[in-house]
Amino acid sequence: MIFKRPHVSHRLLITLTMAFFFTLLGRVPVSAQEQSSQTPDLPQMQKKLEQLEKELRELKSEMKAATTAASSMAKAPTEELSKEAVPGPGVEATIETRQAEEHGEEVKQSNSLNFYGFAMLDSDYNFGTINPNWFDTERPTQLPSFTGEFGPNGSMFWGVRQTRFGVKSSTQTALGELKTIFEFELFGTGVDAGQTTFRLRHAWGELGQFGAGQTWSPFMDIDVFPNSLEYWRPNGMVFFRNVQLRWTPIQGNSNVMIALERPGASADGGNYSDFIALQNIAPQFKWPDLSGHVRIARNWGYIQVGAILRKVAWVDTAGAEFNLSGSAIGWGVNTSSNIKFMKKDTGRLSVVYGKAIENYMNDAPVDIGVKNNPANPLSPIKGVPLPVLGVVSFLDHNWSDKFSTAVGYSMVNIDGAVLANNGKNPATGEQVIKREDIPYILSAMTMAGLYDSSGSWAWHVGLPAKSGVGRGDCCDRFWQGSHRRICAAAR
Repeated sequence: MIFKRPHVSHRLLITLTMAFFFTLLGRVPVSAQEQSSQTPDLPQMQKKLEQLEKELRELKSEMKAATTAASSMAKAPTEELSKEAVPGPGVEATIETRQAEEHGEEVKQSNSLNFYGFAMLDSDYNFGTINPNWFDTERPTQLPSFTGEFGPNGSMFWGVRQTRFGVKSSTQTALGELKTIFEFELFGTGVDAGQTTFRLRHAWGELGQFGAGQTWSPFMDIDVFPNSLEYWRPNGMVFFRNVQLRWTPIQGNSNVMIALERPGASADGGNYSDFIALQNIAPQFKWPDLSGHVRIARNWGYIQVGAILRKVAWVDTAGAEFNLSGSAIGWGVNTSSNIKFMKKDTGRLSVVYGKAIENYMNDAPVDIGVKNNPANPLSPIKGVPLPVLGVVSFLDHNWSDKFSTAVGYSMVNIDGAVLANNGKNPATGEQVIKREDIPYILSAMTMAGLYDSSGSWAWHVGLPAKSGVGRGDCCDRFWQGSHRRICAAAR
């Protein structure tokens, strides 16, 4: 309903007032005798006139207030819709607003279609260097392994890759409300790493308790993400959008989710075969990943416990001298929380531990490592799940609706990946072994690592290895990323 402000002419009001005044005066007799007799009534008439003028002023005031209220009612839906449609610095980052952004919980109405997004210019100066495909991120796994690997230090970058656009809909059906979300950005990953190109974020539909498509994994907690301009952010948190079929038996701020997820995807958008360096080895994923979480929300914040169970298998297709087929069970537990310390201060915390869950981490290299198995000549090596520990601890402070700061710490620790990561500790990014020494170490392992069987091993497998004989025990064990030792196989 639209209220139109009535137009009242001030000239008309004055004319009416004067007419009323002269009418009253006309009622007074002109004769001196009658005038003398009516003189006592003039003060009373003046009082009535003042009262009428007062009522007129009050009426004008009420009309003005009604016009203002009508104008506010007309603007309110537009302002509310704009806040839901384009979440940004003006909207406080709370659990409710984040969930509304992800799952389309906009203004309640029968059917709705909501467009949202933003254009973002990202500019910074890098005093060091990083892999040019990841020039606008802070990923420890993409830092240089040695001086000059990615050119000289010092560079400035500009980009719009964080620009985002999405469409959300809400449709009433006979089975309940159908909510959908389609969202993409321009941040290329995987084969498009370093490019400004379309990248799908969400393609999700939800009807009642059931949902299907691509969105956040229930194993992760998006609310742990600190309020930072840096795109990639904490490497120690679980962060993965995956294709899934999900059931949410308990909905709301406190909720329970269970999902079957697509297996074998990497955090960079590729598939698990990218991580298998053995020749004639093919990955095999017969079962989906099983994930879920339980969240309990209170006035002070919430606590969430997520879990995942998965199976990773690989098949030796050569069928020659060795049989390198095998499988590994991956599992993980992710405990996270948001704590409202004060009205404007929120702590974002998480601790995750598991094996073969690196694909679900924000910045981690591989899930499966290779371990020597000298007791079995048919399968002299075997794949084992790599253990991983991730920690996130951040404090967000909102100075106002449009200005906030975040300070915190994040780490990820993975055992057994230094040589495979060009001598660099994948947890800290520290160069434990000089990259230029890696070829000599691997060459020595290839030529003499298994003594008389080295040639056959290199022909059929193609992976440098060292048996546990003599002084080669260092390579016969998992390489501990925190130890600064050079493999004895190089001797």
